[in-house]
Amino acid sequence: MNQLTISLLPFQLNASTRVSKQTSNQKAVTVLTCDDAFEPQLDITIPKVNAANSKGIFFLDEKSEYTILIMRYTLLMFFFLTCAFVTQAQNQAPLENNVVITSQEQKTHVYTGDNEELHVNVSPKDVLKFKAAGTVRYSDFGAKGDGKTDDIDLIVATHAFANMHGLSVKADNGLSYYIGGKNRTAAIRTDTDFGTATFIIDDTEVKNRSASVFTVSSDLKPFKLETVSSLKRNQKKIDVSLPGQCLITVTDSNIKQYIRFGPNQNNGSSKTDIFVADKNGNVDINAPIIWDFGQITSITALPIDERLLKITGGRFITIANKDESKYTYYNRNIAIRRSHVLVDGLQHHISDEGDHGAPYGGFINIGECAYVTVKNTILTGHRTYSTIGAAGKPVKMGTYDLSVNRALNVSFVNCSQTNDINDNRYWGILGSNFCKNLLYDSCTLSRFDAHQGVANATIRNSTLGHMGINAIGSGRLTIENSTGRGRSFVNLRPDYGSTWQGELVIRNCVFVPANGKPVNASVISGSYSGQHNFGYTCYMPERITIENLRIEDSMHPDNYQGPAIFSNFNPEMTDNTYKEKFPYVKTKEVILKNITTTSKKALRISDNLFMFKDIKVKTN
Repeated sequence: MNQLTISLLPFQLNASTRVSKQTSNQKAVTVLTCDDAFEPQLDITIPKVNAANSKGIFFLDEKSEYTILIMRYTLLMFFFLTCAFVTQAQNQAPLENNVVITSQEQKTHVYTGDNEELHVNVSPKDVLKFKAAGTVRYSDFGAKGDGKTDDIDLIVATHAFANMHGLSVKADNGLSYYIGGKNRTAAIRTDTDFGTATFIIDDTEVKNRSASVFTVSSDLKPFKLETVSSLKRNQKKIDVSLPGQCLITVTDSNIKQYIRFGPNQNNGSSKTDIFVADKNGNVDINAPIIWDFGQITSITALPIDERLLKITGGRFITIANKDESKYTYYNRNIAIRRSHVLVDGLQHHISDEGDHGAPYGGFINIGECAYVTVKNTILTGHRTYSTIGAAGKPVKMGTYDLSVNRALNVSFVNCSQTNDINDNRYWGILGSNFCKNLLYDSCTLSRFDAHQGVANATIRNSTLGHMGINAIGSGRLTIENSTGRGRSFVNLRPDYGSTWQGELVIRNCVFVPANGKPVNASVISGSYSGQHNFGYTCYMPERITIENLRIEDSMHPDNYQGPAIFSNFNPEMTDNTYKEKFPYVKTKEVILKNITTTSKKALRISDNLFMFKDIKVKTN
C-alpha cells in the first residue's frame, strides 16, 4: 500500500491541524490541513490517496479518517506527557545558574521556587515578539530599575532566555538597577549593551562573596587530552586532533613553582602552562610552551569561540564591603571566561570605603580564555588595607579592579581610572598570573603587574602611576612611548625571584622617579639573595635595550650620584666569598642610546659594581 509521511510539530496538531469532512468528486473524504510554515519535528505515516497541494492540504479516503484521528490524539497526549520533561531538560542550562525556563500560556513572569531555583515563564506570544526583535531588555522580564528594588533575579532571567534563543540583551537607558547580596549570577552568552544604565552592586551584606554578578561564558566545554603525556619548552606541535582552535591548559601537580618569598610566603603553585593549538595540534608560536613537562597530571582543551561577543556601556557602582581586613577576597564582578570578547565603554566606581574591608579580586576578572580586549573603560583603584601575612608580619593586601589569570592575548586599550594614579592610599589597579601576551595601549593606570609570570608583555603610549611596572616572566617585555612614575621604571618582583628570561626593551620613554620625590633612582629594580628556591632558575633579562629615555630626577637627595641602570639587588654580594645556593643568571648585554637626565648626572650601572661587573654596556 502506498504511504505518505508527514512531518509535524506536536503543538501544530492542536493549533494548525484541522480534520474535516469534505466532498470531492461526489465522494466524501477527510481533509488534513496543516500550517505550511512549520519546521518538521515528528513524523506520522498514513495511507496515501492524493498528493498534497501547496497549501498543505492532504485528501484521505474514509479508511484513513479513523487512523489520522487516532494519530492526532495520540500525538497530542504524547506531547502533553513529555512537554514538562523536554522543557526541564533543555531549559535548565546553564545548570550552575539554577534557572528553569518554560513557555506556557500564562503571562511572562519570574519567581523563585524550591532551593532558590529561579523559574522563568515566557508566554508564547512574548517568545515570538522577542525573537522577532532579536533583543530582550531587563524591563521585559519585570526589572524595575528604580535603584532600590533588587533586580538581580530579573537580570538573570533576561540573560538566561537570551542565551537560549541567541538574542542580544539591552539595559534600559537611564535606569538604575540595584543588585543586593543574593547568591545569583547572570550568565552572558550573547552581545550585551548596558548602555547608559547604572548598576548598584551592594556588597554590605552578601551571601556568597565568591559569586560573580555576571559571568561571560561559553557553550563550549573543555575536555581531557588523554594521549599527551609530556611536553617540551617551545614544542611546535602536539600529537592530537582537535575540533578547532583550542586553549590548552597543562599541569604537573608533582612540581611546585613560584614558591613565594617574604611576608606573603607560600608553598608555591603546581607547575602549569597555557597555550593555543589549532585543529591539527600546531602550537601558536606567539604564545609558546614555556616549560618542560616530563610528566603531566592534567591536560585539558577548551574550544575557542570564533564569534566576537561584545559588551558595551554601563556604569557600575560597588558599595564596598565592611568585612574584616583579611585575605577573604570578594569577587562580585564581571568574570570573563570566554574567548573572543570585547568590553567597550564600561565604567566602574567604588563608594563607601571605610577604614577596613576585605580585598577585591578584580571587577573585570579575565581567566581561562584568549583574545579579550577591554577598551575605553574607566576603573577605580581600591583602598589599601593591612593584615597579618603568612610570615606573621603586617602586610598590605593586594586588592584589584582588573585581574587576569591563565589568559592569552589580553589587551587594555584607552583605559583609565577615577582616582589619582599617584595616590598611594589606593592599591595598584591590575594583578595577573600565568598569562601570555598582555598589552597596555594608551592607558593611564596606577600599575602593571605580573605576579606568577607573563610571557611577553607590551606597554605603549601609556602612563603608569605610583606602583609602576612590576613583572616577572619570559619572552619580550617592551615599554615604548610611555611615562613611568614608580620608584623604578621596571621592578622585577623580588617575591618571585626577580626573574625575566628574555629581553627588555625601553624606547622613547620618560621616567619620573617616585613621581618627583627625592629618591635614588634606578631604571630596573629587584632583589635576589640566591638563598631561596623559587622552583625555577631565576634570570635577569639576557639583553636590555634602553633608547631615548629621559629621566626627570631633578628632585634628588643631597648625596645623589645619578640614576643607576640596576638597583642593588643583593647588598651582601660584595666579593667572591658570597655564595648563591641558587645562582642568578645575570644580564649579558645592556645597550644604551640617547639617555638624558634633568639632574645632568650620567646614568651608571649600579651601587653594587661587583654584582654587575660582567655585564657589557654598549653606548652610542
